[in-house]
Amino acid sequence: MTGLLLIRVNCPDRETADAISEAVIAAQLAPCTNLTGPVTATYVWQGEIETGEEWVLFIKAHEDAAARIEQLVAGLHPDDVPAILALPVARVNAAYAQWLVDNTDV
Repeated sequence: MTGLLLIRVNCPDRETADAISEAVIAAQLAPCTNLTGPVTATYVWQGEIETGEEWVLFIKAHEDAAARIEQLVAGLHPDDVPAILALPVARVNAAYAQWLVDNTDV
């Protein structure tokens, strides 16, 4: 493993995703994010099947920043139970990995 994570956060709207992205980068917890959407989400909430649009924010970070990113996201996200999924990066080119570490305060 590389020690790097791709953290996926589903957001209810672009404004929330942009706010989280800017906060994570400003706090130097990650040097880069990507945003895609809207996407369709189908899920169970309070016993009912719901469908809606979401934006998917990807945060590229070092695993040492994961807990702080989770705390920051939870504080900014309007959902009661935000989806914050950290996926380990199995392989990454050395130059990109070094750039990520050099531009992160962990």
